[in-house]
Amino acid sequence: MDSQSYSTELQTDIKFLKGVGPRRANILKQNNIYTIDDLLRYYPRKYLDRTNTKTISDLIVGDKVVIIATIKSFSLKRTKKGKYFQLNVNDTTGSLNCLWFHGVSWIIEKFKVGDNIAIFGKVEFYKGFRIIHPEFDILDENDSQLNTGRIIPIYATNAKLKNVGLDSRGIRKLIINALNEVSDKIFDYFNDEIIKKEAILKLKSAILNIHQPEDQFNLKSAIYRLKFDEHFFIQILMALNKNRIKTSKGKVYRLLGDHAKSMYKNLSFNLTNAQIEVLKEIRIDFCSGKPMNRLIQGDVGCGKTIVAALTAAIVVAERSQVAIMAPTEILAEQHYNSFHEKFKNTKINCALLISNLKKKEKDLLYDNLKNSKIDIIIGTHALIQDKVIFNDLGLIIVDEQHRFGVDQRKKLIEKGNNPHLLAMTATPIPRTLAFTLHGDMEISWIDEMPLNRKEIITKVVNPNDIKMIYSQMKKEMDKGHFCYIVYPIIDESEKLDLQDAKNAFELLSENEFKEYSLGFMHGKLDKTEKNKLMKNFIAGEIQCLISTTVIEVGIDNSKATIIVIENSERFGLTQLHQLRGRVGRSDLQSHCFLVQRKSTENSSKRLQIMESTSDGFKISDEDLKLRGPGDFFGTKQHGYIKSGLINFNQDSDIIKRARKKSFEIIDKDPKLILSENSLIRNEFMKNYKEMLEFINIG
Repeated sequence: MDSQSYSTELQTDIKFLKGVGPRRANILKQNNIYTIDDLLRYYPRKYLDRTNTKTISDLIVGDKVVIIATIKSFSLKRTKKGKYFQLNVNDTTGSLNCLWFHGVSWIIEKFKVGDNIAIFGKVEFYKGFRIIHPEFDILDENDSQLNTGRIIPIYATNAKLKNVGLDSRGIRKLIINALNEVSDKIFDYFNDEIIKKEAILKLKSAILNIHQPEDQFNLKSAIYRLKFDEHFFIQILMALNKNRIKTSKGKVYRLLGDHAKSMYKNLSFNLTNAQIEVLKEIRIDFCSGKPMNRLIQGDVGCGKTIVAALTAAIVVAERSQVAIMAPTEILAEQHYNSFHEKFKNTKINCALLISNLKKKEKDLLYDNLKNSKIDIIIGTHALIQDKVIFNDLGLIIVDEQHRFGVDQRKKLIEKGNNPHLLAMTATPIPRTLAFTLHGDMEISWIDEMPLNRKEIITKVVNPNDIKMIYSQMKKEMDKGHFCYIVYPIIDESEKLDLQDAKNAFELLSENEFKEYSLGFMHGKLDKTEKNKLMKNFIAGEIQCLISTTVIEVGIDNSKATIIVIENSERFGLTQLHQLRGRVGRSDLQSHCFLVQRKSTENSSKRLQIMESTSDGFKISDEDLKLRGPGDFFGTKQHGYIKSGLINFNQDSDIIKRARKKSFEIIDKDPKLILSENSLIRNEFMKNYKEMLEFINIG
């Protein structure tokens, strides 16, 4: 059967599948299941392995087990230290207690006496067998499959799905109906040669075994094949962009130039080996005749800005212009001040484009830019407006590039003729994930800190120690140094169980720090108020800044030595690391205090990692393990990854193989027009067509 027939069969509207109908179809579509193909790609969230369950009498302390049992009783217990939830279950051989100590309110309504339940966890023994914080699934006693020695798929559901009879068992029945109707219409987009070389299952077998696994081996093989597919098509997108760059012409900048030589000669410090290596890579890009498309990854304070400034100096020496785009006006102003200082002994003309410029000033800036009287322009997304016209845009530098939408970066690139692109991020990304998400870019790593920087001393502290911390802050402020206190929310109305910045500012101003100058920064302030606060803080008129996470990036006070993060258990690792980076920006010894007000296993693990290392790359790896790629990046910037199974932290071998194969195919067939790749092209266009217009944004 040809690809069109295959597509038509699987693209049938979900409402026409046996067992669905209009009402269920409406709910399924609200859950992004529009077609039979979408339903078949609705993979189980986990599996109940009935081939490997244990009876309670056979339990061994320390083993991780699956138990099928019946709920006998449950209750909320109270102790002097708080409360916990206890569930008692039994089977024909004995009884077992399950206990939950944290966040017990959500679990109370889950159970009914007499329900069958599948429990997974590590066995302990204390006055009988017990499992702490087990995973569980309530089972339907009428499901005949549960009484067989099979691997049973468990599907994610929600209240809306359950209201129309689509709990895990209901979804399983629909998928069985779909497989009965269309399984013989599932044809592979990979040819036999690829399947054999990559040692992967055929697509039909993979789809069948992901939903109805015969055994663990077939299940693992199915997961591997479907993960391979997801990574493969992501890498096809990267390969297409890399091929576009390879076949495009970029302006050549062979000479270092007088500006860069003068800057380098007058540096008051030595560049690190990592910085020197990155500059070498950039020089090679400039000599290649192709437009550079490079991402610099470096931790907070590693020295990306001086690398960017030296790169800009090379371009300006050849009479080309440079645009530097930052995500906030505060960060744009800091870059402007930094570049202005670095180029003060040269003839390089820097300009700043921000919203509070008067019309007359903006019009003069636009005119000077168009006539090449401005060499380097620094601004926010204001740079992409139509009035901004360059005479010869040679280089674009995008700071914290993941904070910009793909269309914004595309519009700036279109203002030049294949300009070179240098992106920077102070949010370290795990290397495996970086090659996946930025596989079309060359990636440079500044994994070395300047020699004069002292490691920030980080401590997780109890709220009872807060007076001691305030005392240390006063000593630092008395020396002329500066402090931050960061809160998760602005005021107490947002969430009653959290410390809030507004109350703290008022109380600390009137009591603990009444002899010091405090400022209050939060996201609801307008730009003018924010900018004034930041200027006052950097100028020393404010000694301690009380703030929400709005200070996460773009604030650089080299004399800030203490940051206190309240309710630190509420923050992710990457965000905590970014906040910690507000101090330790000079040779002064700095401290980060993480105030933990509520303890959970996960939050304690995060805070222990923060205490043990200041290496942003290690922290990003751990953050990815704890939170997964979706939370790590957010959906807006990377929503194009259509993932159902992939786990970037575990899939490094699959990524390498999928990347190698996708790049091989695009090298031989850059437009996927050969007949042998027609089904790959169809599948790619079905899922990634909307991204093709953005493949040149890096």
